[in-house]
Amino acid sequence: MKTRKHVILPKFVKMFEQLGENIKLARKRRKLTTIQVSERAGIDRTTLYHIEKGSPSVSIGAYFNVLRVLNLHEDFLKLAADDELGRKLQDLKLLGKPSE
Repeated sequence: MKTRKHVILPKFVKMFEQLGENIKLARKRRKLTTIQVSERAGIDRTTLYHIEKGSPSVSIGAYFNVLRVLNLHEDFLKLAADDELGRKLQDLKLLGKPSE
């Protein structure tokens, strides 16, 4: 089965890059080496390098394992937790107004 390349718009690539930078800073604040984090996360050091660069091609599971090693795994639950648009659409429907 052929895998498709995911297209990420430039403004969203910046978000990945910021996430990678945040992860790298968290690792350095804890004075952990790339070898320590990659071994504890069960990933290759090259994969950690790609995570710290914000590569969108790395699996979400690898990102999660690195966050777990850094004791930031609770932050993972914050993803998509505040669905402001979904609530607005739901409220419009509940009020009987057509959504645009």
